[in-house]
Amino acid sequence: MDLDPSTIIMIGGGLFAFTIIALFWPDDSSDMKKRMARVSGQASAEHKEAIPHQGIKRSTTDSGIPLLDRLIKSFMPNPEKLRQRLAQTGKKISLGSYLLVNAILVVSFYLAFTTIWNWERPTAVMLAIAAGLFVPHYVVGHMGSKQLTKFLATFPEAIDTICRGLRSGLPITESIATVGREMPDPIGIEFRRISDGVKMGRPLEDSMWEVAKRINCQEFRFFIISLAIQRETGGNLSETLGNLSDLLRKRRQLRLKIKAMSSEAKASAMIIGSLPFIMFALLFFVNPDYVMTLLTTPKGKFMLSFAGTMMGTGIFVMKKMVNFEL
Repeated sequence: MDLDPSTIIMIGGGLFAFTIIALFWPDDSSDMKKRMARVSGQASAEHKEAIPHQGIKRSTTDSGIPLLDRLIKSFMPNPEKLRQRLAQTGKKISLGSYLLVNAILVVSFYLAFTTIWNWERPTAVMLAIAAGLFVPHYVVGHMGSKQLTKFLATFPEAIDTICRGLRSGLPITESIATVGREMPDPIGIEFRRISDGVKMGRPLEDSMWEVAKRINCQEFRFFIISLAIQRETGGNLSETLGNLSDLLRKRRQLRLKIKAMSSEAKASAMIIGSLPFIMFALLFFVNPDYVMTLLTTPKGKFMLSFAGTMMGTGIFVMKKMVNFEL
């Protein structure tokens, strides 16, 4: 049975939207209940007993399908690196679910390229694989950057809380546990994991380096190194962490200043870069046969591929020029 292009687009778009919603929909209900219980001080005994055991048992499977787990362990060169990248998003995204989204997108793009634009199969296969792998990679990277931004926004305040606890006579482990109870997520959940690891008998530095794999930022590494140096050499830990907190605030101010100074160039690049796509869409609605030449003829496909490559190279170069390492 032949399906028209509009039906294929609707089916593919529905499958893609359903998959994305099912995988990335945030579970805010449980987090909201935990926060309300901590604020009101009326957490049940069952909830209090469950907190120390949160995240202690590590899952050994990447999906609920044994065959897929064996394929991941057999053919993926470095699955642990991808697991860490998925963990940086702050969502419970398994490696099997991520690969399933990749497969669905590759098939959807292939059907779109072959049935709607009538491209040759070798070209459609290569472009479908490239697009199907790039879209989830970009979405996961964006989610990880957003989670890191939320973490860094309240990280200096978390260090100040630890400093106040040390000045009042609390040990460093109890001060970290206080941050886990009082600060909002993602700061709270990461510091609770550190506290849970210490309660289970792990060294403090090992628990913090385990969390650093998910956070992956220089500021948190500065915090760990400061604690390690102070433990070896001695000194006033509260004063050391206070200086670190001031340093992190100055880094954040400098980063915001750089962002403000480069915002005009970024806006201009976005406007200029979007003009070809806007003009293509306008010409497609006015005269579809005129622009379909780029998608149906070999010369048009070559010109479109060359233009896309040049635009991608320009975007990459400009992105590197406006990004500054602090």
